[in-house]
Order: sequence, then C-alpha cells, then structure tokens
Amino acid sequence: MASCACALGLVLTLVPAVAQTAAAVPAAVQAAPAEAVAASAAAPADASAKKADAAVDNPYGLESLWKTSDGVAKTVLLLLLVMSISSWYVLIVKLLEQAKVGRQAKVAAEQFWTAGSVEQGCAKLDKNSPFRFIAEAGLQATKKHDGLMGHVDLNDWVSMSVGRAVERIQSSMQGGLSVLATVGSISPFVGLFGTVWGIYHALTAIGISGQASIDKVAGPVGEALIMTAIGLAVAVPAVLAYNWLVGRNKNAMSDVRAFGADLHAVILGSVKKA
Repeated sequence: MASCACALGLVLTLVPAVAQTAAAVPAAVQAAPAEAVAASAAAPADASAKKADAAVDNPYGLESLWKTSDGVAKTVLLLLLVMSISSWYVLIVKLLEQAKVGRQAKVAAEQFWTAGSVEQGCAKLDKNSPFRFIAEAGLQATKKHDGLMGHVDLNDWVSMSVGRAVERIQSSMQGGLSVLATVGSISPFVGLFGTVWGIYHALTAIGISGQASIDKVAGPVGEALIMTAIGLAVAVPAVLAYNWLVGRNKNAMSDVRAFGADLHAVILGSVKKA
C-alpha cells in the first residue's frame, strides 16, 4: 500500500508538468510562423527603403549634373533647352502653315477657275490665301500699266508682277527654316563645349583631392559626357525636321507656281478679248 501511495503521488506530481509542456509546444509552433511572416514583410520594406535612398542619394544623372555644375555648364544646358524648344515650335508652326496652304490650293482649284472673271474668282478665295494674293497682284498689274510702266510690254509686266508675288509667298514659307538649320548645325558643338568644360573641372577636382580611383573619375566624367548626348538629341530632330519641311515646301510651291502660270495666261487672254 505504501508503494502504491508513493507511485500515485509521483504521477500526480508529473501530470501538471507534462500538461504545461504540451501547452507550450503549440504556442511555440504558432509563434514561429508569426515571426517568419514578420521577417518576410520586413524584407520588402527594407528593400524598398534602400531603393528609395538610392534614388534620392544617386550621385549621377541630370539632377546631380545641374546641382554640381557651375554657371558656364548651366548656361550651356539652358541654351540647349532653348534650341530644342525653338526647333519643335518651328516644326509645329510650319506643318500647320503647309497644311493650310494645301487646303487653300484645293479651294482655288475647285472655285477660282469656275468663276466668270478673275475678280469673281478672287472673291471666292480667303483673304489670307496666297492664291488670292497672286490673283490680286495680276489684276493690279493690268490696272497700273501706265506712265513709265506703259513702255514695258503687258505680257512681261504681268509676268513680272505674278513672279514677284510668287517669290514673296516662297520667302514667307521658308521663314523659320533657318532656325532649324542653325540648331541642327551648332547644337552638337555647344554640347561638346559643355563636355570639355565639365571634364576640365572634373579632372581639376580629382587632382586637388588626390584620389584617382575609378569611382572618383567615372562620375564627373560621365556627367560631362551627358552634354554631348543632349547636344545630339537637340540636333538630330532639327536636321530631320528641316529636310522634311523643305520637301513639303517644294510640293506646296509647285502648286503656287502652277497657279501663277495659269493666271498669267488667263489675264492676258482676258485683256485681248477686252
């Protein structure tokens, strides 16, 4: 009996300890996944924070170039920006102008030649139409063929008047193309000047610091080379736009010259009938 009582007392003593151990094991199992989830959630946050710090503290690029450059380099960058804006402005304006001339050429072909007289044909055209300007110049030539001008043959006088009107239209349509030609020819050299200036200052700073490692040289020199890339980025669209607009101008002027030649023949025929 004594031995049974001792065994029973030992069992009663071990049961609470076993229960506590069994309860602690699931808690530990549950805590382990929670810690893993927290660690996995913290990892992307740390990565994004490092990326944000790298983006903010990036020592290279256009922002760093602007902040670390002196007055000459900033002037070069602003000059290239002005050149780029002016070339795109000229391109858009000339495209709209050429499209307008094309629409006016269609109107002149459909309405002017079906009129009863040159005066009536002029009235059907828009006031700002180059074709109306040519027609009015031809009419004025027939009305002002007197005085010293009367010594000039009417055929030659009308031809000269219409020719001058055509030349004025051509000069107007070529306006702005010189801007594209200038930007396309000098912007690479402006960018090259900025590169040379930037490399000079970068090498001077490296010589003063006494550190010629690759990380000290690559940054400043790379930023200086950006100037050349910007100059080429400004020049290439300007050259392409210039060549494209010149070709479109030739097509538009062919319609204008054809209208002037036909008008010259019509005016002479009208005068002879009168």
